[in-house]
Amino acid sequence: MPAQLLDGNALARQIRGELAVEVVDFIENNGAVPALAAVLVGEDAASQVYVRNKQRDCEEVGIHSRLHQLPATTTQEELLTLIARLNRDDEIHGILVQLPLPPQIDSRAILEAVSPNKDVDAFHPENVGLVVQGRPRFLPCTPAAVQQLLIRNDIPIAGQHVVVVGRSDIVGKPLAIMLAQRGPGGDATVTLCHSRTPDLGAITRLADILVVAVGRPKFLTADMIRPGATVVDVGINRVGKALVGDVDFAPASQVAGPITPVPGGVGPLTRVMLLVNTLAAARQLET
Repeated sequence: MPAQLLDGNALARQIRGELAVEVVDFIENNGAVPALAAVLVGEDAASQVYVRNKQRDCEEVGIHSRLHQLPATTTQEELLTLIARLNRDDEIHGILVQLPLPPQIDSRAILEAVSPNKDVDAFHPENVGLVVQGRPRFLPCTPAAVQQLLIRNDIPIAGQHVVVVGRSDIVGKPLAIMLAQRGPGGDATVTLCHSRTPDLGAITRLADILVVAVGRPKFLTADMIRPGATVVDVGINRVGKALVGDVDFAPASQVAGPITPVPGGVGPLTRVMLLVNTLAAARQLET
């Protein structure tokens, strides 16, 4: 039986609609417009498209966006100077530094220079620590997108065995922590797998919910899925002219229960979570 598609585009539209109402209410009560500053260094085509999409999303919900586009020759000191200026700017509530950065710039140093109160990607060590402690200022955008996808599709998390394949700082590790926390959207038993996990398929076949974020096209095959399991594909890879996920979708969809498509699954929700965090930052800074 074909799987149930988890439509990230439809859910993203729903959440943007909710946010638009909340932004109007915020502006009326605070006299300030939530604002996101995006910093783009260089001419990476994919990054340019991603930033344009984020600007469009901001416009749709009433969040002001300001783009700082810098040449690929920008030095680390020049970028740090810009970050410091944005940190001091009371009209800016969120700061997004688009990755990857050119090789002459230390990405970690730049991300750590962003004020934790404006770090709407939740990459700063202070914000990572708050997530680990279960009292987040902001939730990292892609893990939050996965969590909302499950919650809003009424997929049980509490008491379920979640297997996360991929241990990145951006997706795998924070998602595992979030789903294991006490409370709504958590209380799962989480297994975190990676490239050194032996007999990976034996573990993934135990999952009630299987999240794949390894950055390898069609890595997870149908024989690695327990029939009826929920499959969330975080990957997006360009193969020729096509975009494919980390899951071999066509055969996997004949085995899985609910499953995300690529594109149109987690990606649109990741962008929406950035807007959620920007509004949260504005609330914290203005009230």
